[in-house]
Amino acid sequence: MSRRILLTVAYDGTEYHGFARQAGEPATIEENLDKAIYGLTGEATAVIGASRTDSGVHALGNAAVFDTCSTIPAESFPDALNTRLPADIRIREALSVPDDFHPRHTETIKTYRYEIDNEHIADPMRARYSMLVGYDLDTDRMNEAAQCLVGEHDFKSFCSVHTQASTTIRTVTGISVVRDPGAASRVYITVRGHGFLYNMVRIIAGTLIDVGRGKLAKDEVADILYAVDRTSNPSPTAEAKGLTLMDIFFAELEG
Repeated sequence: MSRRILLTVAYDGTEYHGFARQAGEPATIEENLDKAIYGLTGEATAVIGASRTDSGVHALGNAAVFDTCSTIPAESFPDALNTRLPADIRIREALSVPDDFHPRHTETIKTYRYEIDNEHIADPMRARYSMLVGYDLDTDRMNEAAQCLVGEHDFKSFCSVHTQASTTIRTVTGISVVRDPGAASRVYITVRGHGFLYNMVRIIAGTLIDVGRGKLAKDEVADILYAVDRTSNPSPTAEAKGLTLMDIFFAELEG
């Protein structure tokens, strides 16, 4: 009898061409998950990911489901799969979910964090997971500027011109910019929302960095938002390596 298993997946995305499977490209997270599941159960599967993170983006709490007829208890899948996965991909948790549960067709809140190394010389221990910004950043000004992005808006000014989304309207439920109290050179931009457009969080990060260094006035962020045009936003897309998907909350599975 088939059942559906939900995996919580963490990975260092440095060596991978994103989460989603690509024709002729073995270096994806999905490809490695499918291979590990086949090695464990003998079943050919195609996992369904909750968030198809881009090349070079990391995750501590992405999610994926797969169907199996295996009798392996759900709670045993993390250890069993981790022995078959590369060291930079790990299953943190597994649980049984309803057969019709789909991680991309249910209400979620996703939390992304963008890490900035605000130093003149990069910290080699964080170089894979943060973007070096040598300019002094005013994080209070960045945080104030970011608040106009909270709520339901058309985020066309903050997504790639190559997006294939049917609508560019999204809801951001919260955003903050803070310095790590234990390591002042680390700046974190945390963004929460129900869903995000292609490159949206990275463009938000790039825009707020320009505010922090004084290249943009904080009031200009609202002007860019309401212009609803990526070409109206002069800020670059921040580097992929600074972005981590922290967790995904599934309302359907609570209570």
